[in-house]
Amino acid sequence: MLNISPRPRRSCLYMPASNMRALEKAKSLPADTIIFDLEDAVAPDAKEEARANACDAVRSGEYGKRELVVRINGMETPWFAEDLSQACLSGADAVLVPKILNAGDIGRISSLLDEHDKDAKTSLWAMIEMPLAIVNLGAIAATGPDTRLTSFVMGFNDLAKEMHAEHDRTIFAPVMTQAVIAARAYGLNIIDSVYNDFNDPDGLERECREAGKLGFDGKSLIHPAQIETANRIFAPQPEAIGEAQAIIAAFKDPVNAGKGVLVVDGKMTELLHYRQAKQLVATAEAIAALAK
Repeated sequence: MLNISPRPRRSCLYMPASNMRALEKAKSLPADTIIFDLEDAVAPDAKEEARANACDAVRSGEYGKRELVVRINGMETPWFAEDLSQACLSGADAVLVPKILNAGDIGRISSLLDEHDKDAKTSLWAMIEMPLAIVNLGAIAATGPDTRLTSFVMGFNDLAKEMHAEHDRTIFAPVMTQAVIAARAYGLNIIDSVYNDFNDPDGLERECREAGKLGFDGKSLIHPAQIETANRIFAPQPEAIGEAQAIIAAFKDPVNAGKGVLVVDGKMTELLHYRQAKQLVATAEAIAALAK
């Protein structure tokens, strides 16, 4: 089993980089990740200004411990190359690239990141929102160990449009399961798609719980009012943390040295569960560190 980053990504909030008030507000919001958006939320004549705003924001050092990601414009657009270059130079934690189609896209973007970011600070997040990306999920995820790819972000708004389908989340259930399996097989994080109605907290909670049950790390968000729900639901729960700590303690006990299977609190527990327990506790500790 490949290791997944324990860095919390419960709440990944899109903020339009053309809106300076939004960028300022983001400095005080309790989101784990801020995604400065240069794509959907920005009109064509504001693209260059938004790019400059996003890069200045990343360089400012005023966002505390939040993870800072820049969603750049797609590979087929005239803004892609400069977006990618400037995001790297700004020191962004990651670039989120829309409309990924196949493993070759990941290879090409990763090579460009290597050219612009010699210190390998900036990772690659891939938007999974096109039918071809769904067809190629396994191959795309398989590039992770050898490229900058670290995360999938689902985009069901665009996927529904490309499918000529209604935006009914139930039709994406097989895709969600398939995407989580592909991500976990190759050590990637995976973030759920946005919930469009920010005035419907109950609907948001249902989607967060559904995604958490499937194994998603968090949810992408479009409004600050959605942060609390995502942070609460995607955080490890106290009971689960207690169980994980008991598993870790049992495997570390010298009496159990070299054993691959133990009975912990009446349950058969294997090394797989030990690794999962360490992952969960590491995530809980990282969440606690964000609050300090």
